[in-house]
Amino acid sequence: MTDASAPGTLSAPLVVEFPFTRSLGPVQSAFLTGLRERTVLGVRTGDGRVLVPPVEYDPVTAEEIRDLVEVGAAGTVTTWAWNPSPRRYQPLGTPFAWVLVRLDGADTALLHALDAPGPEAVRTGMRVRVRWAAERTGAITDIACFEPCDDGEPPAPARDHDGVFDDPVSRIVAPARLDYTYAPGRAQSAHLEALRERRTVGERCPSCRKVYVPPRGACPTCGVATAERVEVGPRGTVTTYCVVNIKARNLDIEVPYVYAHIALDGADLALHGRIAGIPYDQVRMGLRVEPVWTGEGRHPDHYRPAAEPDADYDTYRELL
Repeated sequence: MTDASAPGTLSAPLVVEFPFTRSLGPVQSAFLTGLRERTVLGVRTGDGRVLVPPVEYDPVTAEEIRDLVEVGAAGTVTTWAWNPSPRRYQPLGTPFAWVLVRLDGADTALLHALDAPGPEAVRTGMRVRVRWAAERTGAITDIACFEPCDDGEPPAPARDHDGVFDDPVSRIVAPARLDYTYAPGRAQSAHLEALRERRTVGERCPSCRKVYVPPRGACPTCGVATAERVEVGPRGTVTTYCVVNIKARNLDIEVPYVYAHIALDGADLALHGRIAGIPYDQVRMGLRVEPVWTGEGRHPDHYRPAAEPDADYDTYRELL
């Protein structure tokens, strides 16, 4: 972590990212396969409205809908917002407009990017058309973006479509990613700085006198601010635990292994940590453990059994 503008606090860029695999039903399969084939499909509801992108159930009546129709690749902008600073993984690398486009033959609008030289070139009611991606795989990104057009042709009505294509897309893998800057604040900054010195520091509530690790800056029970710092541990007691049998991606730990809630001595809240140095099937509630630090780690790599008898249940039952 790096120092933030406020003295004594920290901040750091963080990324949460994982692939999400989704199986497609007949409607979404036809829609995405159609994009691969440069065909935009919608679905017709019982009262005759055409929804693009299509859904499998009528948003008004909740009835299942399967009647697919083909709509035009051109349409009208219903509303828009300018994006002056595109972010990683967005459709275009240069400034663009987010637009809602009602394609010809549709009654609803599709959200996508519009390639335009500047906000002065975008307006509600302008005509645009799909710019297809050079390589298409059966995903919404097969529409590279929209671009302005002035075709002068009257909008064509939607046409029935059977939704049948060769080699239909049956599932997609969509990456989910969140980039943000985390600022832990005064209390947790002090906690992280102490971990650099291989110490664990919490804060005591002035009302109930409980010590919280990691500290939160306020007591979650009493709602009052906390400021008194208390060093706890380093040893603690296993209160509960679980055996992990599924190997995590990019984590070099052989399964099975154990993660446990550990009540550090002097703390009134258990934190979690990995238990090692003992066969996984010998980990138990009440086991006394101590931290193992490795390299430049900012927190213990794991906890191992301490040379002490197990703790009595009554000493940690309130921390389960």
